[in-house]
Amino acid sequence: MNFAYLLLFLSVGFHSLAQKVQFDATVSKNKLGVNERLRVDFEMNQDGDNFQPPSFQGFTVVGGPNQSISQQWINGKKSFSKTFSYFLAPNTTGNLKIGQAEISIAGNTYKTIPLDIEVTGAVNNPNDEAGPQYAVEDKIHLVAEVSNTKPYLNEAITVVYKLYVSPQTAVNGWNEIDAPKFADFWSQSIDEKQFKVYDGTYDGEPYRYVILRRTLLYPQKTGDLTIEPLALSLNVEVPTQRRDIFGGYVTRPEKLTVAANNRKITVKPLPEQGKPADFSGAVGNFDFNVTTTKKELKASESLNLNITASGNGNLKLFKLPKPKLPSALEVYEPEHDETINTNINGMSGSIADRYTVVPQVKGKYPIPQISFSYFDPKTDKYRTLTSEELLINVEKGPEAVTTANGDTANKKEVVASNQFRYIKTDADLEPMGEKRFFRSTAFWSLMASPLLFIPLILLANRKRREYKADVKGNRLRKADRMARKFLSEAKKNMGDQKAFYLALERCLHNYLKAKLNIQTSDMSKERIKSLLQQRTVKEETSAAFLSVLESCEFARYTPSSDVTMQKDYDKAAQVISEMDKQL
Repeated sequence: MNFAYLLLFLSVGFHSLAQKVQFDATVSKNKLGVNERLRVDFEMNQDGDNFQPPSFQGFTVVGGPNQSISQQWINGKKSFSKTFSYFLAPNTTGNLKIGQAEISIAGNTYKTIPLDIEVTGAVNNPNDEAGPQYAVEDKIHLVAEVSNTKPYLNEAITVVYKLYVSPQTAVNGWNEIDAPKFADFWSQSIDEKQFKVYDGTYDGEPYRYVILRRTLLYPQKTGDLTIEPLALSLNVEVPTQRRDIFGGYVTRPEKLTVAANNRKITVKPLPEQGKPADFSGAVGNFDFNVTTTKKELKASESLNLNITASGNGNLKLFKLPKPKLPSALEVYEPEHDETINTNINGMSGSIADRYTVVPQVKGKYPIPQISFSYFDPKTDKYRTLTSEELLINVEKGPEAVTTANGDTANKKEVVASNQFRYIKTDADLEPMGEKRFFRSTAFWSLMASPLLFIPLILLANRKRREYKADVKGNRLRKADRMARKFLSEAKKNMGDQKAFYLALERCLHNYLKAKLNIQTSDMSKERIKSLLQQRTVKEETSAAFLSVLESCEFARYTPSSDVTMQKDYDKAAQVISEMDKQL
């Protein structure tokens, strides 16, 4: 028993140690000549803010700071490393000191240990420990440019990632190492159709740059929010100490990691002063319109009532107002329609709710005015748009009557029905004759039946043992049952956004476990897409499946209507059915 407690104590201790924050400073060498350079790295195992380097007294910073980020998954465990690198040239000989650097992680301040450096006189063959890679590290910069650092809640902003490269430096390609997650934002990437090289400046010097990514963001929380960095692995040509026959330096291919700094924005809350009572979260500049397809019709005929908002703003992130109609008009749940174009300037287009209305009785029915309010961030004011009152004239049909309470009711004719005539009143029963059961055919059949069941029981036991031994198959079948269960649960929670999308996401994950033998930790979009291609699933089916997964992710930060949830449910059920056929 004591040995078990010891193992438990050690396991908890090692787990706590793995979670401990580490912030260390390392140098390429502790002793160098005055004509040499050294590299100092400040490395942390958790992401931090407000990095403060030392003053580097006695040195000249000839390169940096360069930031690199590394994330790896090894045996299901995630490791993280972030490094700030500087290249230093000593200004004098003697014993110098690299002071403490500071970083803030999870609200706590951490400092590195000061490092002692011995600087000697000039050496004949200076050995640049920073390596030839230094020649390009200070000539490549990844920058995140934010269009507005102080937006309102739900106001569109854009972040543009640019890679600046010195004209004397060659970059042969890149791969994304770490993509930003944009927590607390509604986001949509604006794809670059082709990469174009532009001429520009960086720190006052001529540079070339390429736009890697543009992303449209709508902040969903107020206060200080962080835009995570984008990290790239670059293929660069690094000059060596060798020269070719023309006197130029010979280059060699190297890998270089660069990252854009974290960007902080301050999201302002929408003002409370002057906020209309019917405000539903629309931010931008909109027009509002209410129309009907008919103004004169007969009872039991139908018309469409269209409520439309159009313009520029967060069109996907608010709900349209609902009409209040007379009780004599039967109204069905609306069909939601979106015609939205998303570009670098934000969302533009229109959204509409289309109601089917069926009058029941003859008469004239007014459709009251409907108001729609939105906040305009350019003027810092709320605006309210109101539709005109519409009149529906029902010419033919039953007339409304007034009850004792003053309410109206329909005059309807009562029709006699013969729906119970099929019931017979005469059963024509006959007395049952007296028969002996003992030694009858039925008696001997029942006596022999246990002997016939013995082979069936043996076969059933064999099948049951094989079923239990099939661990992998049982796990996949269980995942498939769970997928069907959560799909049913999602349907039951229609209208409850959080419960609905949680059940729908669990359904999709369990379906992938059942069909692709994949674990939740491996469910990246690239991994899912690759496995579906290997299983010859059609590209449009794969894209539809990933689209439903994205809808589940977006629903964590954006409101969804009942119509949107119904569409996502129907789409999920359809894509699962299609994948079942193809798999």
